[in-house]
Amino acid sequence: MMIPTIPTPDELLDKGFSRGKKQADLMRTQKIPKHLKGKRIEERRVITSCQVIKDKLKSILDSVPDIEDLPPFYQDYIDITVGVDDMKQALGGLNWAYGILTQLEKEYGSKIRKNPSEKATTLQKQAYGRIASVVNKIKKDLDFLDFAKANLRNMPTIDFDATTIVIAGFPNVGKSTLLNQISGADPQIANYPFTTKGIQIGHVERHWKSIQIIDTPGLLDRPVLEMNDIELNAIVALEHLADAILFIFDASETCGFGLESQYNLLKQIEKIFDNIPVIYLFNKMDLIEDTSYVEQYVDELDNSIFISAIEGEGIDKINKVLDSVKKIERTEENEY
Repeated sequence: MMIPTIPTPDELLDKGFSRGKKQADLMRTQKIPKHLKGKRIEERRVITSCQVIKDKLKSILDSVPDIEDLPPFYQDYIDITVGVDDMKQALGGLNWAYGILTQLEKEYGSKIRKNPSEKATTLQKQAYGRIASVVNKIKKDLDFLDFAKANLRNMPTIDFDATTIVIAGFPNVGKSTLLNQISGADPQIANYPFTTKGIQIGHVERHWKSIQIIDTPGLLDRPVLEMNDIELNAIVALEHLADAILFIFDASETCGFGLESQYNLLKQIEKIFDNIPVIYLFNKMDLIEDTSYVEQYVDELDNSIFISAIEGEGIDKINKVLDSVKKIERTEENEY
């Protein structure tokens, strides 16, 4: 999400009042009847100051898309990262300030015009005091948006038209190696909350079909019971995207986790992604002599592929399975 640079209240006021002074100075050079000149100068100062501050607030409001119009994945991503309600509240604060400044612009423009010229400076100072009060009241909103800008800067770019495969499995089972083998290039690395290395996205085109492969190190690689509520929400965000899951076993158990633990993690993930097909990949088979121990963790032989990602063995079989994965049509009703 591209949020523009967020000014502090002092920066907003300095810019508005500085531009107001410049416009007032220009009015002094114009030929205006003496009894009107003072009023015109201060009216222009107040109106310009309000408009400059309002324009900056509007540019921020216009640049941030309506959260309800974003795909569910991004809505969840924003909620996990900074909080959707907090974001709405901050934007609402800016919108409130915009409305009040519009009222002050009209109110004091009218007062200055209607009152004697000698009162113009006093009214201008009153207006500036109220403008400053309004802007200072949205300090917490500006601070939050600055925080959101920093934390949403590297939000992943998702291709929602592509068929999406999500990779799961314990650490060191060969997920990154497999991702590189399938995508044929180094994957895009983007920030994702509650992952250790950032979300990794690989892309491949097969038979005019776009396939997007997503790995989330540090998220889908440990027992669900050890996750907190926010991490579970992050997984739910991925559920909006997945058309299939590649669950990778380390058949050799050299990753430090036994096959029974890996199988238990698989079953927990299947409960979360209960409506999404899961493909079993048994990796590092080049290190296995007796496969009978591995086979007891095969639920369905037709849904299991035995590979060696580092050797490139079995990649063709995986690609054929990916070709057969169909994109899940999600409606707004079943998304929520």
